[in-house]
Amino acid sequence: MNVLMKWIDGHNDTITRVENVEEFIKGNHNTHIDLPRARRAGLGAGFFAMFSPNDEGMPKFSDFQNEEGYQFPLPDALPIEKSQLMTNEWFSRLIQAEKQSGGAFTLIRNTDELEECLTGDRLGAIVHMEGAESIDTDLNALDVYYEAGLRSLGIVWSRPNAFATGVPYHFPSTPDLGEGLTEAGRRLVKKCNELGIMLDLSHLNEKGFWDVVKLSDAPIVATHSNVHKLCPISRNITDEQLDAIAASNGVIGVSYVVNMLREDGKIDSDVPLTVVTDHIRYVIDRIGIDHVALGSDFDGATIPDSIKDVGGVQGLLQHLQAEGLSDDDVKKIAYQNWLRVLEHTWK
Repeated sequence: MNVLMKWIDGHNDTITRVENVEEFIKGNHNTHIDLPRARRAGLGAGFFAMFSPNDEGMPKFSDFQNEEGYQFPLPDALPIEKSQLMTNEWFSRLIQAEKQSGGAFTLIRNTDELEECLTGDRLGAIVHMEGAESIDTDLNALDVYYEAGLRSLGIVWSRPNAFATGVPYHFPSTPDLGEGLTEAGRRLVKKCNELGIMLDLSHLNEKGFWDVVKLSDAPIVATHSNVHKLCPISRNITDEQLDAIAASNGVIGVSYVVNMLREDGKIDSDVPLTVVTDHIRYVIDRIGIDHVALGSDFDGATIPDSIKDVGGVQGLLQHLQAEGLSDDDVKKIAYQNWLRVLEHTWK
């Protein structure tokens, strides 16, 4: 790979991590992504997540570890009023970043705009909501957020809400923890299909996953998850779930979260690129090259030292090529598979 390859990232939490919009536009080293580094790294577009944390934040792994692994409890459900305040702030940041970037950063609402970012020099943001806590059960807010530019929705983060139950971080564990979609969750799936909002099943437990498979007429997607067979954490995707993703013409975005990559489930950043590519190649061998993509979780988790930040992704793509994948195969992983899924999902 002699030239910079454009790519799409399936998930980042960057807009919730920067102190202000100027910090994102001009550059900083406190986050995994900023605008200058993203453009140098060939990032054409990414799913920029709006995530509303609980007041207590993420628990410490050390508080819940035992000899076999760990079992994080599910955080409490988040009230809609609190979530909407934070979601509106994150959305405003994205809008302000677009306005202040001088045309270098743009919100993407359709695949034509996405393709322009892949062939030009602008960074595109696909607006993603991680957890539907800001949506009322009558789904009125969904119409409002869609008109504002929302194009991707994670039904849950790893906690319960009015629509479904998120899977807790347990290692080792299956993702079969908790109940499936609520009646409101079923209505949410159908309304997202009608509007053309992509549904992300990362963080959703297994019963909820299969409920969506039965209900949705769009491709099944997990934007930032890995292979359960290689790392048996509850957040990862089983072989049977991978098969369902392929059957729907969907995609799994392989994440760089270290405890979702490592066989031992540890939060240890000493993870060589071969461990990341093992997950990618497993998906290829199981369900084919058309159903795997990139889903970093930059600025939302501990990332391998071998990748470090947005600047390390070209090295990952080059490593895949060095392992024997063709240029055409790497392009599918880098951006073509995401583009196909969105062409079949967005209206």
